[in-house]
Amino acid sequence: MNDVRELLERAAEGAGRPAVSTGAVYARAARIRLRRRAAGAVAVLAVVAAGGAALPGLTGPAATEQTSVAAVPVSDSGRQGKAESLTALLPRGVGDVTRVSLLTLTKNATPEQAEKTYAGPLDGEYLIRKDGGTGYLLLRYMKGSAVAERSGGTGLDDVCAARSGEPAFTDCAREELPDGSILTTWSDSMAYAGQDGTPEWGPERVGRLELGDGSLLVVRASSGYLGDRPQGPLLTGPPLDQEQLRTLIQRPELLPHG
Repeated sequence: MNDVRELLERAAEGAGRPAVSTGAVYARAARIRLRRRAAGAVAVLAVVAAGGAALPGLTGPAATEQTSVAAVPVSDSGRQGKAESLTALLPRGVGDVTRVSLLTLTKNATPEQAEKTYAGPLDGEYLIRKDGGTGYLLLRYMKGSAVAERSGGTGLDDVCAARSGEPAFTDCAREELPDGSILTTWSDSMAYAGQDGTPEWGPERVGRLELGDGSLLVVRASSGYLGDRPQGPLLTGPPLDQEQLRTLIQRPELLPHG
C-alpha cells in the first residue's frame, strides 16, 4: 500500500485529497486513503485522489484568512503562457483560467516549497473562475518508468470494476482507443469528510489515459475547494463535462514532444 500511496501522491502531487492524488492511478487505493486521511489533505489534480505533501520548512497550521489569487507569488515567468495555451484547448465558456499552486493557495507554502518538476508541457494546477464560482483543472503526465516504479510493474486497476464493500464511481466509462491506449473517465462526489466533518472538495470528473508506452496522463476537473483558504464558492459543477474531458485528455498538446 505504501507504493500505491506514493504513486497517488506523485501523480497528483499537491493538489488535493489530494493530490492531481491524482492518485491518480489507483482510484481504489485513493478512495480508501481519502477516507482515512480526512483533514490535512490538500487537493490537487492531479489526479484522482491526492494527499497533502510534506513541505520542508513548512510547519504549524496554515493561516485561515482567505487569500486571493492575485496575492499568490508568481515565480514562473511562463505561468500565464501555459494558462493561455490550455485555454486554447478548452471549449468556449469554461471560464477564466489562471495557473496557480495549490500548495501555495491552500497551505500558504512559499514558491520554493511549492516548486515542482513536471514532465508534461501543460502539467500543473489551474484555477477556473466562472459566474462567481471557483474550480480547478489539474493535469499530470507521468513517464512509463515512473508509473512502473511506483506501481511495482503490476499495471493499473480497472477503476470501473465493481469492488466489494466500496461504492462504484458514477458515470465510469473505460474504452480502448484505436492506438491501443486505455481511456477511463468517471465522476466522484468527493464526499469525504475533512477535519471538521465536512467535505473539503466539491464534486469532480476525472480522466485517465494509459498510453501504449506505459506512460500516464491524468486530468481532474474539480468544482472547487472548501477547506482552509478557499478562493471562492464552488462552481455549479465540474468545469468540464464527461465528453469535454474525454476530448481534452486526448489532445497531443498535453504530451511531451518526441
